[in-house]
Amino acid sequence: MSTIRLTMAQAITRFLAAQKTEIDGKVLPLFGGVWAIFGHGNVAAMGEALHGMRDTLPTFRGHNEQGMAHAAVAFAKASRRRRMMACTTSIGPGATNMVTAAAVAHVNRLPVLLLPGDVFANRLPDPVLQQIENFGDGTMSANDCFKPVSRYFDRIARPEQIIPALQRAMAVLTDPADCGPVTLALCQDTQAEAYDYPESFFAEKTWTPRRIRPDAEELRRAADLIRKAKKPFIVSGGGVLYSAADAALAEFATRHGLPVGETQAGKSSLPHDHAANLGALGVTGTAAANALAEEADVVIAVGTRLQDFTTGSWALFKNPDRRIVGLNVQAFDATKHNALPLVADARAGLEELSAALAGWKAPASWTAKAADEKTRWFEIAARFTDPTNAELPSDAQVIGAVQRASQPTDVVVCAAGGLPGELHKHWKASQALGYHMEYGFSCMGYEIAGGLGVKMADPSREVIVMVGDGSYLMMNSELASSVMLGQKLTVVLLDNRGYGCINRLQRATGGESFNNLLKDTNHVALPNVDFAAHAASLGAQSLKVSSIADLEDALKKARAAKTSTVIVIDTDPLVITDEGGHWWDVAVPEVSVRSQVNEARKNYEVALADQRVGD
Repeated sequence: MSTIRLTMAQAITRFLAAQKTEIDGKVLPLFGGVWAIFGHGNVAAMGEALHGMRDTLPTFRGHNEQGMAHAAVAFAKASRRRRMMACTTSIGPGATNMVTAAAVAHVNRLPVLLLPGDVFANRLPDPVLQQIENFGDGTMSANDCFKPVSRYFDRIARPEQIIPALQRAMAVLTDPADCGPVTLALCQDTQAEAYDYPESFFAEKTWTPRRIRPDAEELRRAADLIRKAKKPFIVSGGGVLYSAADAALAEFATRHGLPVGETQAGKSSLPHDHAANLGALGVTGTAAANALAEEADVVIAVGTRLQDFTTGSWALFKNPDRRIVGLNVQAFDATKHNALPLVADARAGLEELSAALAGWKAPASWTAKAADEKTRWFEIAARFTDPTNAELPSDAQVIGAVQRASQPTDVVVCAAGGLPGELHKHWKASQALGYHMEYGFSCMGYEIAGGLGVKMADPSREVIVMVGDGSYLMMNSELASSVMLGQKLTVVLLDNRGYGCINRLQRATGGESFNNLLKDTNHVALPNVDFAAHAASLGAQSLKVSSIADLEDALKKARAAKTSTVIVIDTDPLVITDEGGHWWDVAVPEVSVRSQVNEARKNYEVALADQRVGD
């Protein structure tokens, strides 16, 4: 057996560079690069190894470990899980900073390879700088925090252990059912140790997606159930996009006359003007999609986790006889809430299900109702997004301005707060992947870093990041990375001077405005943050606008710019689209000295009666 002597770190980088993928007939590197912030625990060995492979496995320097990992996660999502990135950090806080991003990837079923440094395997220098010591477990380190948020975790304490670890890692990262973050904690002395690795370990390998076909009996049962349906309804989740099943979904819905509601992750799986697309579903849904969902007797859930925002905390689907068909590549999701499972790849499953339903269409009256509801919703929505001269515009009015200034190929990126709800209702996505929302973990701070990852995945598309002031203040450092890497973003920063979304929720549950808007916090002086000046200090172009008309002009200038641009606009923290949407289960205190809370509790108990229990 022919071998080559390398350090463990060198073996990792050589192995990663040899992994390929094929997309549209073109062979590409599976790993788009490695994000790295160096420190003790990875600068010596991993730093040396990455430098040696820099021409074939590019290294990108982040400004925050969580931020760079968010960029890697977004890159994978924008690549439909066909490409991915790795991230390496030092031990201690450098490593634990990535835990939140690992959770984002875990919840959203996205591949990212995390390579945090770890303590010495030989334990001779213990305790080393930044080492977490467990009084009762000598094998534990800070990296054990990754275990709950990793699909696969391993700690590499000998150089030869990296061979089975990387092979297992690749199996997980490329598996459509088990896909998620992989953490390989690299003991810092082991990274530098040499071993005679088999040359075959570094042979080029091309990974193609596994398309699981449905079981014949599951397919028969699903088709039989759907054929009996009078009011069938499709829920389109993120798995539709991961599977590149958007064309198959459009064909399926058209052929069989089925209305479709989109989850946050599934939005853009159908063009907004497709006749079957009723738009957003659930708590942040359109009146059209929710009206059909309430009556549906068979719900075909395609590639979705059926999160509470999708199901209205399991109070949305009100038909007492309704059944769910769970078309999902992962049995864990396909069988939720007593669903009839159809375990399969979304595209393969839709194609075979369509064949099994040959000649069948939903009742014409049901399809007509969907069309009427969609027309009615578009008329309603226009009132919220039309231009305004208001001193403080609403989020929806800002969204309307961004939409009017956008092109069909643009990608809008967002994550947490009130904007996701308004975007879910109002944004009109024309092309697949044109709507990139991190709402599985609803992670504040994802927006700018995520936008960077989206841009790196497809530089040909304009990327528009919409972010609130609270989220911007949490994490903005990868704006500097976008400038440094020449990956242009347009960032629209809506300043409502606090956490407006949670303030509204606080008031809706009977609470007094407290500790959310800046004016309602414990303060000596209120900060007057100059966001435009801050963005400029990070190297971006920036400006503040005072009207919707000025915003539209600024967006045109941003499109023509060569570097990232941040546009700041003040908005109203209280105004929100009061049409559409659905109740969401947020527990209200059973007793309170506040009459408003007691009244909210009564309303809450009434709403609980609509929840479906046990199915």
